[in-house]
Amino acid sequence: MKKSIIMIWAVLMGFTAINAQTVYNLEQLKDSARNNNLKFQNAQLSVEAATEQRKEVFTKYFPNVSAVGMAFRTNNGMAELEIDPSGMITPEIGATLSQMLPAEALSALANPMSLELMKKGRIAGITALQPVFMGGQIVNGNRLAKVGEEVSQLQLQLSANEVDLATEQYYWQLVSLQEKQKTLDVVDSLLSVIYKDVDVAVKAGVAMRNDLLQVQLRLNDIESQRVKLNNGTAVLKLLLMQHCGLSGDDFTVENPDGLLSQNFGGEIPAADSTSGDYLNTAEYHLLQKQVEACELQRKLTLGKNLPSVAVGAGLNYHNLLENDHTFGMIFATVSVPLTDWWGGSHAVKRQKIAIRKAEQQLTDNAAMLDIRVKKTAFDVQEARQQLDIALRSVEQSTENLRLNSDYYRAGTCSMSDLLQAQLLYQQSVDNVTDKYTELRTKLVEYRQARGE
Repeated sequence: MKKSIIMIWAVLMGFTAINAQTVYNLEQLKDSARNNNLKFQNAQLSVEAATEQRKEVFTKYFPNVSAVGMAFRTNNGMAELEIDPSGMITPEIGATLSQMLPAEALSALANPMSLELMKKGRIAGITALQPVFMGGQIVNGNRLAKVGEEVSQLQLQLSANEVDLATEQYYWQLVSLQEKQKTLDVVDSLLSVIYKDVDVAVKAGVAMRNDLLQVQLRLNDIESQRVKLNNGTAVLKLLLMQHCGLSGDDFTVENPDGLLSQNFGGEIPAADSTSGDYLNTAEYHLLQKQVEACELQRKLTLGKNLPSVAVGAGLNYHNLLENDHTFGMIFATVSVPLTDWWGGSHAVKRQKIAIRKAEQQLTDNAAMLDIRVKKTAFDVQEARQQLDIALRSVEQSTENLRLNSDYYRAGTCSMSDLLQAQLLYQQSVDNVTDKYTELRTKLVEYRQARGE
C-alpha cells in the first residue's frame, strides 16, 4: 500500500512538472521587452552618445594646450653672412696687429670671409590658448549639445511608448485567445452533454438520428475552431518571444481581471475635458526642442561672424645659434572676420527662416496632438459602450440558450434551433472577449496620447 502511494505521488509530481508552464504578467513582459528590444536599446545608446557629446563640447571652455618639437639639418645655413675685416681695420689697429700676429694671419684678414648660421638645430615649445570671447559659439554650442541630449531622452521615451504599446497589444491578444479557448471548452462540454442526451433518445426511438448528426457536425466545427486557435496562439507566442526576448514558448499570460470585463473598473475619459493634455507628451516637447535648437543654430551662425579674442602663454626652447636658449611668453590674439560678413548675413537670414518654420510646425502639430487626445478619448468611450452592449448580449444569449434547451426537452423546438442558440451564445461570449481587449488597448493609446 505504501509503495502504491509513493508511485501515485511520483506520477502526479511528474505530470505536474511536465505540464508546468511559466506564467507572465503584463509588467514582466514590459520589462523584458525594454531590456531586449533592439529599437529601445538603440535609443538608450543614442542617449549615452548624446551625453558624451555634451561632455565633449563642455571641454571647449578650457584652454587649448598644444606642444610642438622639431629637429632639422640643412645643406646650407639658413643665414649666410659675408664679412670683410679689412674694411673694419684702421691703420692704428693694423700697426698693433702687425706686432701681435704673424704675416700669414694678417694676410688672411685682408680677404673677405663667409659665415653660415642655423645649419642644424632643435626647436620645441608648449602653448596654452584660452578663449576669452568667441562670439558666443562656445556657450551656445554647449546649450545646443544639452538640447541634443534632451532630444535623445525624449526619443527614448517615444521608443519606450512604442515598445509598451506593442507589448500590450500582444499581451491582450494572447489573453483573448486564451479566453476563447476557455469558451470553446465550455461549449464543447455543453455539446457533449447534448450529444449524450440525444444519443440516448435516438437509441430509445424518441429522437431522430438527424438531430444526432447535427450535434456531431457542430462538434466537428468546435474541433476546427480549436485547431485555428491553437495555431494562432502558437504564432502569437513566437511574436511575443521575439519582441520580449523570451527563451521558450512554454508559457502563458495571466489575466489580471479574472473573467473578462466582469471586474473592469477603469476610468472612462470625457473627450471635452482633454484640452491641453498633449502638453506633457514627448512629441510636443520634441517640437519645442526643435524651435530651441533652431534659435541656437542662429546664434552660432551669428557668432561665426563676430570677432574672437583669446589669450595665451607659452614656453619655448631652441639651439639655433649653437647655444641652448629657453624663454617664455604671453600673448593675446584678436581675429576679425571681414569678408565672411557677406555670406554670413545670408546664413543668419536662412536660420531665421528655419526658426519660423519650426514655430509653424509646432503650432500645427500641437493642434494635431490635441486632436489625437480627443480621438483616443472617443475611442475609449466607444470601446466601453461596445463592451456594455456585448455584455447585455451575453445575458440575452445565455437566457435564449436556456429557454431553447428547455423547449427541446419538451419537444417544442428543433435541434437546429437549439444549436443556433448555442452558437449565438458562443459568439456573444467571444465578442465580449474581443471588445474587452480592444478597450484595454484603446486605454493604453489614450494614456500615451496624454503623455502618461
